[in-house]
Amino acid sequence: MDKQLIRNAYKLYWLENGKAPVSVYSLCKQLDIAENAFYEHYSSLEAIEKDIWLAVFEDTLAQLRNDETYQQYSAQEKLLAFYFLWVQKLKDDRSYFLQQREQFRLPDLYRNKLDTFKHAFYAYVRELIKEGYVSNEIKERKYISDQYVHGFWVQTLFVLKYWLNDSSANFEMTDAAIEKAVNLSFQLIKSNTLDSLLDFGKFIFTRK
Repeated sequence: MDKQLIRNAYKLYWLENGKAPVSVYSLCKQLDIAENAFYEHYSSLEAIEKDIWLAVFEDTLAQLRNDETYQQYSAQEKLLAFYFLWVQKLKDDRSYFLQQREQFRLPDLYRNKLDTFKHAFYAYVRELIKEGYVSNEIKERKYISDQYVHGFWVQTLFVLKYWLNDSSANFEMTDAAIEKAVNLSFQLIKSNTLDSLLDFGKFIFTRK
C-alpha cells in the first residue's frame, strides 16, 4: 500500500459513485485495508484530494526538469511548457476533475483543496521570476514585484477553469488560451506597459 494506490482508489470511488466516500472506513473497505494502514499515509479524505492536485503538479515539474531542452528555455518558455504539460497530465484524469468542477463555484472550498498545490506552484514560479530578472524578461518594480507570483496563480486558475469548460477538439482552444495568457502577462511585466498604466493611475488619482 502506498499513496498512489490510495489516490487511485479515491478517484475510482468518485468515478463510480459520483461523490466522495462518506468516510475513511468506506474507502478502506474498497481497498481491503485496515484504517490504521490508511492513516500511515493520510490524515483524512481531504488530504487525499489536496495530494491529488499536488501530485499532478509534481509529476509535471519532475518531467520538465529532466528535459535538457526545458533547461535552455527562457522564463516565459518554461511557463508555457509547464502549462502545456500540466494540462496534458490533468487530461489523464479529466473525468475525475470534471466531477470536481461544481466545487469551483464555492471559492473557499476549492481554494482549500488546492492549497498544497498553490504553495508548491508559488515556489516554482518565484524561481522563474528570478530567472526573468536576470534575463531582463521581467522588470523588477518596487512594491509591485512581490505581487507577480499572485498574478501567475490567478493565471493558473484561469487555465484550469478554461480547460475544464473546453469542448474543442483535443482541447485546442485551451492551448491557444495558454499561449495568449502567458504572452500577455510577460508583456505586462517586461515592457513599459505596466509602468504606463501605473503612471496613468497616479495621474488620475492625484487629479481627484
